[in-house]
Amino acid sequence: MTVQRTFDDGRHRRGFGSPSVLHALRDAVLAIVVFLAVLLGLMAAQASGPAIPAHTKVAVQHHMPPPYANTPAPQRVHVHLKLGVRAGLLFNVRTGQVLWSHDPQLRVPIASLTKMMTALLVVSHTRPSDKAFITPNVVHFSGSGMGILPLHKHVLVKTLLYGLLLPSGNDAAIALAQRVAGTVDNFIKMMNARARAMKLSCTHYTTVSGIVDRGNHSCTRDLAVLAHAMLKQPLLARIVSTAHAVEPLPIKHGKAWLNNNNPLLIEGYRGADGVKTGFTDAAGQCLVGTARRGRTWLGVVLLHSANTAIQGPRLLDAGFAAMAPPKPARKSHRHRSKQR
Repeated sequence: MTVQRTFDDGRHRRGFGSPSVLHALRDAVLAIVVFLAVLLGLMAAQASGPAIPAHTKVAVQHHMPPPYANTPAPQRVHVHLKLGVRAGLLFNVRTGQVLWSHDPQLRVPIASLTKMMTALLVVSHTRPSDKAFITPNVVHFSGSGMGILPLHKHVLVKTLLYGLLLPSGNDAAIALAQRVAGTVDNFIKMMNARARAMKLSCTHYTTVSGIVDRGNHSCTRDLAVLAHAMLKQPLLARIVSTAHAVEPLPIKHGKAWLNNNNPLLIEGYRGADGVKTGFTDAAGQCLVGTARRGRTWLGVVLLHSANTAIQGPRLLDAGFAAMAPPKPARKSHRHRSKQR
């Protein structure tokens, strides 16, 4: 009886319903499920492309609008500017349609409009809560600047972006470039690489701030594309639409009061929401300005302008008038004699 029981136990262990066989089947099923899950994951990854860090997705997912002024097109706006301007463009921000242009592919110095590309690269490689170290190179800047950055302290990237785009801080540009690329020279290489990737055929950079004019140039068409790219970035769009800002800074009072140089915002132009100004002797007055009214969103680029504060609103006003829907024709009413 003992031998038979041993034989029976052994037979049950080897049978289909024995625990060892069930465990083996369960393991096999689990292995198949895991394999299928991995296979589906790989297929999804190939379909969606390589993984991108969350904070850089906004920068690469948006499609650029149609190239501005690449091909001649009938202009909807006819404006004669009494004051001089070397190059200008009036365009629809959403569609890229050109409403008016003057030498849209003329390459000229762009002064602090350079900082548009600087800002784009910074938001592609950092988070607003990141910090940049303030080195001696930052505080020994030339030209316009925040002027209050504390040496050997860490400052929020967001604060520096406000300082870059509102008062046009050259010191902020240096600090941000070093935070992203280690050195200013490395950052300039990144700027030119991004310009090539965006097919900005007129654009070349030799500085992160625009303080150097030699070899640092663009055209109105390229700057319109840059404006579109900036305004698709929520943080940058919020910054450039701000007339005044108070941002945290590790100094005595703990805050930095910053004012925007954009004449559209300074003068309270209706619907104004960006973007950047610039000035050097070689570049003259420069402006990339945008404004919204209803669903119409227009932008203007002025390079080496005699007066951006006058020419910018004049062109935008003409653009909004041209884009306004036609008024319905009034119905004629015949005078009827009064009935008595």
